[in-house]
Amino acid sequence: MDKLNSNFKELESCLNYSFKDKSLLETALTHSSYANEHKMRPVENNERLEFLGDSVVNLMVSQYLYKKYPEYPEGDLTKIRAMIVCESSLAYAARKIDLGKYILLGKGENLTGGRERDSILADTLEAVTGAIYIDSDFNTTNNLLLKKFKGDVIKASLKGTLFVDYKTELQERLQKDKNIKIDYKVYKEEGPDHDKVFFIKICLNSKELGRGKGKNKKEAEQDAAKNALRNMEGK
Repeated sequence: MDKLNSNFKELESCLNYSFKDKSLLETALTHSSYANEHKMRPVENNERLEFLGDSVVNLMVSQYLYKKYPEYPEGDLTKIRAMIVCESSLAYAARKIDLGKYILLGKGENLTGGRERDSILADTLEAVTGAIYIDSDFNTTNNLLLKKFKGDVIKASLKGTLFVDYKTELQERLQKDKNIKIDYKVYKEEGPDHDKVFFIKICLNSKELGRGKGKNKKEAEQDAAKNALRNMEGK
């Protein structure tokens, strides 16, 4: 129980929201495989909250797009919403807060990679959204979730891909100067071989542009490029 409470605090910190009713968060994180394994009642898994959260997410995104693109007809708004409110998009958002590590999974699902499965991540994010909505109200949920996820997810969706190639964006931003030389350097590694974290810094003609980290070098390079772009934009 202490570990569970510690996990709740970590996730609440990532969400920047503290639940008044902690049981709602526990239910939102309870996958059906865990509930079945522990002989819980069907209503004690996260599927009811997922059902609610799905509607809340759709309304949030619909409202955002309606205000953001006043010149777009209904058909265009529907297409954009479909790109944003889809399994891969929601899973992408879930990974931003490392949601997979907090999900209560049955042993079988856990052993077969359930924590990284798009469907489970997307469903759990919807369940957490539903839980926040029940614990607070629509405006609080809307402000929290949009502030947390809208930039990366909507940008990626409108580009037609949920993988943003920040390295290419950085290269294109700097390519006007033919004399540039971008170096990606590993300056630190942490953790055991099976769970190593790489730390990379980007240097432009020996001037540091940004730093990043990741579970592998490619992921760390993308994170560093993303932070370099943000530094260049003064964010």
